Amino acid sequence: MNSTNILKTAEQSLSLIFSGIDSQVKDNLHRVLRAFRQERVGAHHFASVSGYGHSDLGREVLDRVFATVMGAEAAAVRVQFVSGTHAIACALYGILRPGDELLAVVGAPYDTLEEVIGLRGQQQGSLAEFGIQYRQLELSATGTVDWEHLAHAIKPHTRMVLIQRSCGYSWRSSLAIADIASIVTLVKQQNPDTVCFVDNCYGEFIETCEPTAVGADLMAGSLIKNPGGTIVTAGGYVAGRADLVEMATCRLTAPGIGSSGGATFDQNRLLFQGLFLAPQMVGEAMKGNHLTAHVFDQLGYPVNPLPTAPRRDVIQAIKLGSPAKLIAFCRAIQQHSPIGSYLDPVPAGMPGYESELVMAGGTFIDGSTSEFSADGPLREPYVVFCQGGTHWTHVSIALEAAIEAVQACDRAP
Repeated sequence: MNSTNILKTAEQSLSLIFSGIDSQVKDNLHRVLRAFRQERVGAHHFASVSGYGHSDLGREVLDRVFATVMGAEAAAVRVQFVSGTHAIACALYGILRPGDELLAVVGAPYDTLEEVIGLRGQQQGSLAEFGIQYRQLELSATGTVDWEHLAHAIKPHTRMVLIQRSCGYSWRSSLAIADIASIVTLVKQQNPDTVCFVDNCYGEFIETCEPTAVGADLMAGSLIKNPGGTIVTAGGYVAGRADLVEMATCRLTAPGIGSSGGATFDQNRLLFQGLFLAPQMVGEAMKGNHLTAHVFDQLGYPVNPLPTAPRRDVIQAIKLGSPAKLIAFCRAIQQHSPIGSYLDPVPAGMPGYESELVMAGGTFIDGSTSEFSADGPLREPYVVFCQGGTHWTHVSIALEAAIEAVQACDRAP
């Protein structure tokens, strides 16, 4: 069967799943609209201030809207966060103190956090250099949270548990909201004062509520991923308990300034509009994930999640098994991207990552991965991680070329 027929068959078989995603998008959009209505968002909130950013009405209202949408006590949405990793790091540095322990409960953290924690590199300015201890609970033999060990893992000096919602560059299931709620319950049973912090990158609007709505104390993420709706130009957020949000923003700015500073540089309209668009954009990415999983499963490649499994983030992994196929897949995606289709992805190092990466990302916002993109570390077992997709039809077009590129590798001498 050729690539066109494979995709047509997959699209037909996924019609009920696509319909279910549309219903969820509607529920999430209701959530966003209620928050906009509650805070009486108007065109005057698009105005901005310069300099220190004091008394930026639009920013203050956006923070409240975002907190309501996320089921949090408070939020800080700032263009000064340069990435999700930066927002996460501000939360870690803002709350942890020398002698505290950070416990990762879902195995190893994402690559870009290794140097923040002090697991790799020169440790200059890392948590380890400040005397903050680190421990991690490995996944169970089946690749899930080790619930048995977690039930007695919290020590008196365990100040924070790190819950990474997305799989990152690992071959494990990403966490459902129900999983996060169970982790929080187990942690709080052992020590109510231990902060449950969620790395929420790639997880926003995947379900109909967020980690802070089920007991997580704090979470952080990137605005050029899900909640930016593909149009926000930069930034990140922290959301959760008001005191913890303030501690995180004191690391972003300075003690005494905290969340009261930070000019928005006339970005308020995009920040509001991106949040409004986010449920729809995430829904399209979820459809693209299902489609990607379905066709490559049919071709005999291991996929994670499985084709009809519920989505828990906007990432779909395919175990291609060779560097040639990984590079060929990414080249095909790049050639069918709206921006930079003429570029040729080649493996290269990237700040914060241990392995060389090959990346296809013809996105309107550099690094956003909200349009259909693909990347992977050049290491065994050579897994490509597909992300985003503003319309599933674009994913289908790009996949047709990717299937042919991977099959050409099989035919090569």
